[in-house]
Amino acid sequence: MTSPNMSSSDMDYDVKGHLREVLASLPDGVQLVAISKFHPAESIAEAYAEGQRVFGESHEQELARKHEALPKDICWHFIGHLQTNKVKYIAPYINMVESVDSLRLLREINKQAARCGRVIDVLLELHIAEEATKYGLAPDDCRQLLAGGEWRAMANVRICGLMMMASFTDDERQLRAEFTRAADFFDEVKQAYFADDDAFRERSWGMSHDWRLAVECRSTMVRIGTAIFGPRAY
Repeated sequence: MTSPNMSSSDMDYDVKGHLREVLASLPDGVQLVAISKFHPAESIAEAYAEGQRVFGESHEQELARKHEALPKDICWHFIGHLQTNKVKYIAPYINMVESVDSLRLLREINKQAARCGRVIDVLLELHIAEEATKYGLAPDDCRQLLAGGEWRAMANVRICGLMMMASFTDDERQLRAEFTRAADFFDEVKQAYFADDDAFRERSWGMSHDWRLAVECRSTMVRIGTAIFGPRAY
């Protein structure tokens, strides 16, 4: 199988070697989500052969093609902005939706998961970065969603923690401030709503350029693509 978007440089890229380097650097208790969006199925298969099982995608149609082509024990995370009308297509097989940014979306995931007889893990996405283009719930909106309590009756979703995307910057002080704010907010909602829920434990922040700093700021789940797969094959 060869992707039409796959160049000879993609084929020569040492995915296994770069994956080993990343995994060797990750501390215990931090899970790697290998961000495979815009990369061919062949590259995912290389990482899979090295033992990686958790991959992140952000487009429903691309994900559907890869899910069909690749081993069925892959744990797929949806990491991009998810439209409610797309939920039904991924509900039969998605393992986690990391980007829940509204009560409306949470309702739809619960509805479609129920139709499939499944429980889908989700993370609530925070908007902490200063960039207006980022999606997510402002902290006050997240507080309002949780205080409303409707989520407690949703039997087919399981809220497992928080996700955020930091600003795209090399300013470590700004990055640390954003990661720390997210970690402190996690502690707040954990104590208020999930104190007795062991499933609520994930803090998903950190990508290829900032994941080491994110781990220092208590991330439990890092989303790394370029450092493993190289430049995206658009």
